[in-house]
Amino acid sequence: MITYEYPLGERIRTLLRLEDLFDKVLHFSLADGPYEHHTALLALFEILDVAGRADLKVDLVQELERQRQILLAFRDNPQISEEALSGALYEIEQASSALLSMAGRIGQYLRESEWLMAIRSRTAIPGGACEFDLPSYHFWLNRDFHLRRHDLTTWLNPMLPIRDGLTIVLRLLRESGRSESQLAKRGSYQIMMTGRSAQLVRVRLAREISAVPEISANKYAFNIRFVAPDVISRPRQSEADIPFELTFCSL
Repeated sequence: MITYEYPLGERIRTLLRLEDLFDKVLHFSLADGPYEHHTALLALFEILDVAGRADLKVDLVQELERQRQILLAFRDNPQISEEALSGALYEIEQASSALLSMAGRIGQYLRESEWLMAIRSRTAIPGGACEFDLPSYHFWLNRDFHLRRHDLTTWLNPMLPIRDGLTIVLRLLRESGRSESQLAKRGSYQIMMTGRSAQLVRVRLAREISAVPEISANKYAFNIRFVAPDVISRPRQSEADIPFELTFCSL
């Protein structure tokens, strides 16, 4: 199955973008090659841009506290595993403490590095990170990969509380929904949003179905138009009936 996620608010949109960027940094920083480490550093710069909102930490701490209070209400419930509940509460409390211990603006220590900011400004230009533009960066990329990986870890680690916090929030959000089987007649599906509250929509398709969901939503209606993927010409709406799984998620 392939899962497509569509956020219904700016806050969840930001968390999904950060989740994707953190995954890329962690993936490419564990590799050995200079091109992978260059890609990891570019993703780190993007995290800096996306996470620059002053209220991101506050949003995450408030949401984690809200979820902690909800979980506390399940204490002494015989249908709930006390061990699992204690583990979830501990994870939330640890993530909240780490977020609260982060001082100042997210990633400020990176902004204070003239060397990193010089690379950041040059990489914003197409082809701007060539060796003749940034000889010191070229030197860094040719150092032993263990040294580069150590630098990447040093730059990333102070921002990991953000990643840990958003991972918990997004996991709880995804687990909040109940999947339902649906059918898009001739590639089109619509449902009214009256009385329905959601922060995230998940659409799952079998891999063998050659269709991609184009999703749009407002407070009145939710629409999906399945299009046939075409890398050459303009995508067109599928004429086939498309079976899929739909999940509305809300915390």
